[in-house]
Amino acid sequence: MLIEDLDAEAATAALPMLAAILRACVEGGASVNFVLPFTQQDSEAWWRRAVLPGLAARDRRLLVARDGTKILGTVQLAFAPQPNQAHRADVTKLLVHPEGRRRGVGRALMLRLEDLAREEGRSLLVLDTVEGSAAQRLYESLGWTLLGVVPRFALSTDRTRLEGSAFFWKELDVPHRASR
Repeated sequence: MLIEDLDAEAATAALPMLAAILRACVEGGASVNFVLPFTQQDSEAWWRRAVLPGLAARDRRLLVARDGTKILGTVQLAFAPQPNQAHRADVTKLLVHPEGRRRGVGRALMLRLEDLAREEGRSLLVLDTVEGSAAQRLYESLGWTLLGVVPRFALSTDRTRLEGSAFFWKELDVPHRASR
């Protein structure tokens, strides 16, 4: 497995695969801000609107895990835009295709993402996930600290219930930098 950092051009070229991973995750019940029905076109539109501009502006980084030519997973690091938070970033959309699960893809992506955050001078990371999910167990195993759970935070993918969201943070050893 190879972890790659994609820029806007490479992400655009990989858009069909990236969209397929997001769609497969949503169809599998992952609570990543979307509900069913969720088409390939919906997914591609989201990547074009929400991710590609940030990659082009260097406000966001995108890591992918590849097995040969196939992308098995993705994760993003979104830099806080506030001048007084240049030390912080949000971890967003850790997505592992169902075919790639239970193979260490999520763990490998998160470990590389932490290294990337350090390289970018980011010493505080935050994220959220569905309460009680496999992702929550992964973050806990990687040393993330649970800040708390907001009950009934998000509608489930299948629209049948409200799910709690667990919010996490992690401090990294990084010398302070005033700006990026």
